[in-house]
Amino acid sequence: MSQDAPGPDGERPEHHEHHEVGDALRGGVDEGSGAPGDATTEQLMAQAVGGWRGMLDSSLPSAVFLVVYVVDGQQLGPAIWAAVGAGVVIAILRLVRRQSVQQVLSGFVGIAFCAWLASRTGRAEDFYLPGLITNVAYGLGLAISCLVGHPLLGYGVGAATGDLTGWRSVPEQRRAYALATWFFVGVFAARLAVQVPLYLAGAVAALGTVKLIMGWPLFALAAYAAFRVIRQARADAPVPPREPLAVRETEDRDGS
Repeated sequence: MSQDAPGPDGERPEHHEHHEVGDALRGGVDEGSGAPGDATTEQLMAQAVGGWRGMLDSSLPSAVFLVVYVVDGQQLGPAIWAAVGAGVVIAILRLVRRQSVQQVLSGFVGIAFCAWLASRTGRAEDFYLPGLITNVAYGLGLAISCLVGHPLLGYGVGAATGDLTGWRSVPEQRRAYALATWFFVGVFAARLAVQVPLYLAGAVAALGTVKLIMGWPLFALAAYAAFRVIRQARADAPVPPREPLAVRETEDRDGS
């Protein structure tokens, strides 16, 4: 029977790959426990690059700032307070979801700093300046990690598997993690190429709109491309199992 043949109940089996992107970005699927050696690529990528909630939470305050700024006649004060209020709501929701306090604080502090900077300079475009600097830092960090042969995405997925460096023993996986990391470098570079000129021109409405468009949608596209590359490499060239230390010591003694 072919894969597309209908089952006994007359229904065709649902293809797992149809839901790969959503499952990966939501936080994984039901397969695998997430323990070392028993986690799907979807689960590992979700842990390494984050999920839908994280990306949406990070976009909401910027969206609120932009809408209030434009609707209220480009008044900076109300836009700042609205963005901070959105940050407070997100922090409360994260606490309700019982996420770590560190994650809650880091998200709120980031929004508060953007608001403080814009209020101090009196320039609405400065609300987006920390984000531009963050893109520079992330882009450079990821690019350097690839250039020196230690792509950071490999360590992110490796940490999720409980085997931080096992992937480095497999050339196919090293190349896959490097390519996947370059996908994200491309995201950060594209954002800077478009947004920096708008920032320098003081085009707040355009900058805010482009930031949203090039935010989680572009990140999700890179995550999907990385997921496909890494999943294929993990399937074609898995990390060989390591012998227990006691067995290796015994073999070394016997050989000597």
